[in-house]
Amino acid sequence: MDWFRIAAAKVARLSGHPAVFLLACLSIVIWGVTGPIFGYSDTWQLLINTSTTIVTFLMVFLIQNSQTRDSDAMHLKIDELLRALKGARTDFCDLEDRSDQEIKELQARYAGLAEAAKQEVETRAAKPRSAEPQEARPLRADAGQTPEKKQPAFEDAGCSLL
Repeated sequence: MDWFRIAAAKVARLSGHPAVFLLACLSIVIWGVTGPIFGYSDTWQLLINTSTTIVTFLMVFLIQNSQTRDSDAMHLKIDELLRALKGARTDFCDLEDRSDQEIKELQARYAGLAEAAKQEVETRAAKPRSAEPQEARPLRADAGQTPEKKQPAFEDAGCSLL
């Protein structure tokens, strides 16, 4: 089935190209212009109906295959980042396999956390600042560490930022 994966990826990539869109538009214009030539016959109408139905039917499966592969690859990449980063919640690696109810519960929990963080920011912004500098709270867990003690960079996890 490797041939299908390769063909689906190529067709999906090509179908998104502007030249293919222009070709489709040109086909419709040619079909429309030939209407008077063929007397707008049933065969003339059947040609465009059948053609568009077949192309649409096949494209649905090819594009779905490509999107599923892309989605699976993205999940694996994110799972690897979660696994590689110290302090990340690796129990989130299987979120796509959880029930809708579990996902809704997690969304509600994180919406609550986001609201609490927003309120904390608003509270801090509303407080008058004193003339004395205050010690800033680090934004990241490794922000206060010396360079030798910092967490591994992305390169250490097998990924490169460039």
